[in-house]
Amino acid sequence: MPPRLTSFADDARIAFDNLADRASGLVNPTVRLGVTGLSRSGKTVFISSLVHNLLHGGRLPLFEPVQSGRVSAVRLEPQPDDAVPRFQYEDHIRALVKDRIWPDSTRAISELRITLDYQSASGWNRLFSPGRLSIDIVDYPGEWLLDLPLLGKDYRTFSEETIALAKTGVRSELSRGWLALTHAADIQAGADEMIARDLATAFADYLKACKADERSLSTLPPGRLLLPGDLDGSPALTFAPLALPADGRPDRGSLWTMMERRYEAYKSVVVKPFFREHFARLDRQIVLVDALQAMNRGPEAVQDLERALTDVLACFRPGTNSLLSSLLGRRIDRVLVAATKADHLHHESHDRLDALTRRLVDRAIDRIGMAGAGIDVMALASVRATREASVKRDGHDLPVIVGTPMKGETIAGERFDGQRKTAIFPGDLPTDPESLFDRIAAGESGLRLPDVNVVRFRPPQLEETGGGIKLSVPHIRLDRAMQFLFGDRLA
Repeated sequence: MPPRLTSFADDARIAFDNLADRASGLVNPTVRLGVTGLSRSGKTVFISSLVHNLLHGGRLPLFEPVQSGRVSAVRLEPQPDDAVPRFQYEDHIRALVKDRIWPDSTRAISELRITLDYQSASGWNRLFSPGRLSIDIVDYPGEWLLDLPLLGKDYRTFSEETIALAKTGVRSELSRGWLALTHAADIQAGADEMIARDLATAFADYLKACKADERSLSTLPPGRLLLPGDLDGSPALTFAPLALPADGRPDRGSLWTMMERRYEAYKSVVVKPFFREHFARLDRQIVLVDALQAMNRGPEAVQDLERALTDVLACFRPGTNSLLSSLLGRRIDRVLVAATKADHLHHESHDRLDALTRRLVDRAIDRIGMAGAGIDVMALASVRATREASVKRDGHDLPVIVGTPMKGETIAGERFDGQRKTAIFPGDLPTDPESLFDRIAAGESGLRLPDVNVVRFRPPQLEETGGGIKLSVPHIRLDRAMQFLFGDRLA
């Protein structure tokens, strides 16, 4: 079940915020779009490309309002939430277009408002609608979303589940140092700040090791231990799971009591405000995942991605909002799960990436017993960094992708300087993801997943028009994502 806030004060504040949003929407129709993702999935790149393509007349054949010519103007406007940092679109797009480097990843929440003037496709609607829609894009780290299930767990449940997971697969090696400290700790002894700090540091180091590129694991709550920000060193972040006895309660003033109190403080100070002030006010949501990286890292990374998606989707209640639900706790009525980096594959494999991700999502939906209505899945590339070509080998045409590897990237023992292009065979995804997942679930010994070359390419060099204006950022299926996420609001 999705986490719920039980405090009357919290519920009242959510209702008040939603009422204020609806009142504002009567004057200026708005859709609040949440953008998040799991570990290096490209949230910042997605938002930057979406905004750039809308502002600069990008090629968007599947985004009906633009394709039909009904959108007359697009502009950035001041965001409505003055306490939330602005998404620095201009800096990020300069990095992509001018410097041809990927912008820094999301480390905190930010927001950007883009407004479209349009003509409704319905003559009746044109009489009553102002023909204007503002899209408030709320960008937040995926780690924060994975924290929401903690609202429904007490400290004992959190400790037992986290320690049990840490003893599985590759995590057992990564968690060895932290678990040794945990099992050596006298949990009924007097609370000691230095012991608490050592345990919290070792636990955070374990989470960081799981997240590292060479493992690419996804289920890593509490997320703010990875992105502490201005709470770094605070008691609310200086805690860790403990190895607790099967029954009994903590002694007053003990290490157990301290850790339990700080865990509850983490939920109150970090998780609840995010849920109340941001998540509970979203209308639409896109969750970006790097399924290719998980495939490259092996069966355990794929299973962990599925586990993370299960936790993520359990946070949503997709469905149509009634007036009452929109005031008291509106639903996110559309959720898109998008597998990024489709440009790392030949177009023949795009549908396979789509099918693989869809199977991950379907399995997650089955596990939590929710309906799939309002949820869609697709493969996309927010910025297309490669082009397709073919090479002759043994008398056959071999499909390849061509791009400029990042400086320092090594392919087949060759180190690249960031300037020279190369062609690589991207590999093939399985045609039948069902059988692949069955083999993963069965724990088939020595199972090897299909090899996919995940090379870090530089962003493309954009050509200029005769007037010196750079063309819009190229993409794959970004227009289809726009149509699902807010195309209906421009009908």
